[in-house]
Amino acid sequence: MNLTSAIEVPSYAFTLIKMGFLKQLIMDENTLHKLDEITDIKQFIEFISMFYPGLIIKSYNIEDIEKALFHTYIKLIGRIVYISPKTMRLFLRNYLMKYEIMNIKHVILGTILGISIEEKSSMVNLLVEKYLDNTDFMKDLIEIPSLEEIQLYMKPTLYNKVIREGILYFRKTNEVFVLEAFLDQLYYNNLKDEIKFLTQKEKVMIIPFVKYISEIYNLRLIYRGIKNNIDKNLLLQLVLDEYLFINEKILKKLVNLEDIDEFNDILIQHLRTKKELKSSLILSSLDLEHFIWSIEKLYLNYYFKILEIKSADIEFQAIYKILEVLIKKDKEIRLYILPKLVNIMFDKYKLLK
Repeated sequence: MNLTSAIEVPSYAFTLIKMGFLKQLIMDENTLHKLDEITDIKQFIEFISMFYPGLIIKSYNIEDIEKALFHTYIKLIGRIVYISPKTMRLFLRNYLMKYEIMNIKHVILGTILGISIEEKSSMVNLLVEKYLDNTDFMKDLIEIPSLEEIQLYMKPTLYNKVIREGILYFRKTNEVFVLEAFLDQLYYNNLKDEIKFLTQKEKVMIIPFVKYISEIYNLRLIYRGIKNNIDKNLLLQLVLDEYLFINEKILKKLVNLEDIDEFNDILIQHLRTKKELKSSLILSSLDLEHFIWSIEKLYLNYYFKILEIKSADIEFQAIYKILEVLIKKDKEIRLYILPKLVNIMFDKYKLLK
């Protein structure tokens, strides 16, 4: 199934009924806390499999488990596409671009490293390309042996400019940071630009989502930029012109910092001035080791708080449930499951030493 061949869904009433089952796949807070109690990796996978139907783990290492989890997540998005009206499918297509961009990053990095076509293929998720009807595009890209040919191949696509600029920067610095950032920037800008095609009720739910993920992108980019001593003028070119709690003045101030601790302090001080976040910041303990993850969790809590639907409106409820499943399953994988798996493996490694 691709996004254009799915059945026509006339209204959100059908979607709402079907989303009831998919929502059961979200781990609640009690279930997430239970993950802390598991110290054996096989038991851990067995436990989470209840919430990831069809999860297939080929080997018990972080890379393969991460691939398998996101493969199951992409299948879940495909199921949501199948039960959604036309305009929501458009949003989901743009949302799925994130995973195509991951594929492109893997292929380009593999080409830089000179690995084989087979190895590059193993790094790519072709299911997302099937949903986007881009399977041939990605298969052909995998087979291209050089950066020059990749750049030429991308010329007719929306990736043309960012690939060209990113490869140019890589040739000057031997650094892929900018190439990856340009691709990410394209993703968020495209998501924002395509909002105009949505219905009014979809916009009410999706615009705040795009704002919060865009701001998290900016904060993560600046954080990495400071740690890697990226040129400040370049960082300013890579940030998004999208603001939720961080205005342009504060953003530029953060970009111009040289010290991570100072970045953390100034950001926390600024967020504490926001009444919407003040109580959450007082109650939560930010993990300075994984600082941006902690901030993202804070933003997520805010997002779901403002969008909690009490209305009987069927469309609002259905859209909310779609976004809830998309966001919370992604959060489960990145902010809970993978970090806990890393801890389990690290503890096992310490015992073996």
